[in-house]
Parts: sequence; C-alpha cells; structure tokens
Amino acid sequence: MPNASDPDQKPNRLVAVLIYDGLATFEYGIATEIFGLARPEMGEDWYRMVTCAIEDGPLRAGGGIFISATARLDALDEAGTIIVPGWKTHLAPPPALISALQRANARGARIVSICSGAFALAGAGLLDGRSATTHWRYADAFKAAFPKVTLIPEVLYVDEGNVLTSAGSAAGIDLLLHIVRRDFGADAANSVARRLVMPAHRDGGQAQFIERPVPRRPNGKLTFLLDAMRARLNQTMTVADLAEQAAMSERTFLRRFKEMTGLTPAAWLLEERLAAAKQMLEGPSLPVEEIAATAGFGSAATMRMHFRKSVGIGPTEYRRRFGTGRNLAGLPSARQSIM
Repeated sequence: MPNASDPDQKPNRLVAVLIYDGLATFEYGIATEIFGLARPEMGEDWYRMVTCAIEDGPLRAGGGIFISATARLDALDEAGTIIVPGWKTHLAPPPALISALQRANARGARIVSICSGAFALAGAGLLDGRSATTHWRYADAFKAAFPKVTLIPEVLYVDEGNVLTSAGSAAGIDLLLHIVRRDFGADAANSVARRLVMPAHRDGGQAQFIERPVPRRPNGKLTFLLDAMRARLNQTMTVADLAEQAAMSERTFLRRFKEMTGLTPAAWLLEERLAAAKQMLEGPSLPVEEIAATAGFGSAATMRMHFRKSVGIGPTEYRRRFGTGRNLAGLPSARQSIM
C-alpha cells in the first residue's frame, strides 16, 4: 500500500493508469506527466507507471490518437495506486472493471479518479457513503445516478483516504500533486510543480469556473480592492468599509464581489487567510500564534477552529505533513509517510 504506516513495509509505488476506448487524452496525459516520467532527483523510491486496458487495443483517444496498453486489467491487482482518467458518463463500467476496482479497494489500494472518472468509481460502488466531486457540468447527472454519494461540486478535489476524486480536468493536476505531497512531502510536490510551471497549491473551488454572466469590462476598483485586502489580512474589514473603498453601495458591492469571485467577502477572506497560514506553516517554523496573528485569525485557537473545519486537520498536523525540511536526496522513508 502507498503511505503504509508500518515503517518496515516499503510503500507500493506502482501506479496503474486505466485506458479505454474513447480515452480522455488530457486526463491521461497529466497522470503520465506526474507519475510516468523519470525523475532521478527523486531517488529510487519514485513511482513506476503502467497502463492497463479494459479491452483489446489499440484504443482511440481524444484528438485522433491511438494508444496501446503496457499491461492487462489484472495489473490492477498489483498496483498501489490506480487512476481512472475520465470516463464515458453515459456508460456503466464493465463487470470486469468493477470487479478489479472492488478487489483493489478491498486490499487497500489507493483509487483515484480525474474529472468524469468519478462515474466509474461510483458505478463500482466505491463512493457509496462517501464524499466525492466531479466536473461541475456533470453534477446534476451524478447526483441523480448515485444518490448514496455525497457530491461536493464546489471543490477541486476530495480526499477520502484511499479513494480520491478530482473536479474538472485541470483539477486533476491539483489532486495528483496532493498525492505526491502525501507520499513524499511538500518539497517533492513543490519540485514537481516547478517542472510543470504551476503552483503547488491552487486554492479555491469550481465556483470561479462555473458559467455565469461576465461583466462587459473588468471591474478595476474591485481588482485593486482584492489586492489591498490581501495586503492587510490581519486587519478587521467590514462590508461597509469595503463598499466605501469600492465607491459602491453595500448591496451593489456584495453583488459585484460575488460575480467576480464566486464568494461572499467573508468567505473569500477566510480562504485567503487559510492560504496565507498554509504558506507560512509550510515554510520556516514560525510560532503558530504569530502565524495566526499575521494571517488575520487573531488567535491560535480561532485558526485551529477554521483549519479543522475547512482543512480537516489542525495547523500543527498540517505543518507536520506539509512543512519543509524533508530531504529530497533521500526521499523519504515510509516512516515519514503520513497515512
């Protein structure tokens, strides 16, 4: 199993990526980019990737590409991590795939879906009684088809331990970097993100991407106001003060703010404060009280409350999991893994 808690058990770094006729090319590509490239700087314990076909090939992928697998479906029985890169939402997964995913789940393998791949996991019954996400455009269809699953359409990904789901295609990158962070720590995830030329963390949810009327021209006042709010997270801000700075009535300000960010001012500020606190917790060991004050939470107790509610763990545990100081050259032992 990946992330084995037993320090004497070597984690299973074999990643099996499912391929099928009609394969989602982008989703497959990002799985290959994260897990299939040689990364000598990561040491000998880095991932190994195989592609597993559920049918005879070569198989068609989006964009006129044909692809052949390196292994059959039975390779899923050996993998520590299985990735379903998208799925045809109108089709139920075939019985052979359902059986393979259920066997993998029973032995504790980590099973991951990207975008519409959540339909395959739900079709195999792996998400019943759990939370999950998928692309926002499929949310209504997913809820209707799988009422036993708690769908959270406004997040980029959901980590349920050994079953993980991502939202839209690009959110799959966020989820796969999260997996690297879980397995190897923040330094490794940051290194991979740098090679991808993208941030290791992308905060926010799908609300900012859902189709909504777009203002005819960008609101320059709100753009500058958001920058000013980020610069003074440790200060008290009221809707009345913010509306006055934007030269708007409070009602207009709240409506324009929601149009631009997808959030209320209070929710946006909380996300920004959490993001700032995470960044500080991942860096040098500043006292938690100092981080809480700088990020605008006022006290460590208040920050802990918001962390547990929004992140699921407290600041100290977040620092233990994602803080810097891990040795990329030695990358890292199973004792350092977090699950």
